[in-house]
Amino acid sequence: MKVAVIGANGKQGSMIVEEAFKRGLDVTSIVRDEKKSPTEKFLVRDVYNLTHNDVKDFDVLVDALGFFGDSVKEFVPSTQHLIDILEETDTRLMVVGGAGSLYVNKEHTQRRFEQADFPDFVKPLSLEMGKALDVLRQSNINWTYLSPADDFDFDAEKTGEYVLAGEEMTFDKNGVSKISYADYAVAIVDEIIAAKHQKERISVRW
Repeated sequence: MKVAVIGANGKQGSMIVEEAFKRGLDVTSIVRDEKKSPTEKFLVRDVYNLTHNDVKDFDVLVDALGFFGDSVKEFVPSTQHLIDILEETDTRLMVVGGAGSLYVNKEHTQRRFEQADFPDFVKPLSLEMGKALDVLRQSNINWTYLSPADDFDFDAEKTGEYVLAGEEMTFDKNGVSKISYADYAVAIVDEIIAAKHQKERISVRW
């Protein structure tokens, strides 16, 4: 299986690359500087410079881009660009999503970032990531959006275990919603291989 990872040298992207390699996948990094590529195979591209020809031969394209501060507004246009270049291909888009857009009630009328206790400084990021998910839902391409748990911990250990859920935020028996970056990478590579949740948003926690 041929997989390309945009943002392959980022915190989450690099873990996805490492996990994919361990599973024997053929991985290409898409980076803005070849010196920062974690793989021997790479494309030097800004996301907006990627073309249909660049991506059409991959089985899966992973969007692990991170935007912060004023640049969070790039989530929607960058997602739309990927949709545009993936049209009329068989390439599946796997998106490293956010937890803020997960629903917190069964009626799906309130999202996590709309709750009073959600940190104000994260709201713009969650809002834009949620808008990008809406853009995906309206597209014709094959996509999967994987939201992490509420507590997404870079430093936490890899256990190799996780629980998959859907559009709603879920919790363990202690009322905790948490996942490590490492186990998120395991979950996303599992889904790349199994392809059980196409054109869906799913979520993952311990």
